[in-house]
Amino acid sequence: MPIDRWTFWGGAVLTLAGLLVTVWARVHLGRNWSGTITVKQDHELITSGPYRLVRHPIYSGLLLAFMGGALARGEWRGIVAVVLTFWAFWWKLRTEEQWMREQFGLAYEEYAHRVAALVPFVL
Repeated sequence: MPIDRWTFWGGAVLTLAGLLVTVWARVHLGRNWSGTITVKQDHELITSGPYRLVRHPIYSGLLLAFMGGALARGEWRGIVAVVLTFWAFWWKLRTEEQWMREQFGLAYEEYAHRVAALVPFVL
């Protein structure tokens, strides 16, 4: 793909923005975060901070960072990486969504109805 200075820096800004969203979401989760799907003592449903915009902001931020990297590099392989990453995150978030519905019931159903999974107001 053609690349110029504006494309590179635009991609770099998207990458930085995505990483900042990811860090914000991780910090906001605090003790509720885990690398695996587990129930923690006093586990609670977080719907504030970045979680008021999307249900899976860590994945959203990482996808944005991947898109920025693909744009900055200007290589078709970057598009493949974004598609594969999206597919993997979508598969994982479906598992997480099932777990959240089991743990939080109606509260999570209402949250899921109100807030998009990955892209604010869209998906």
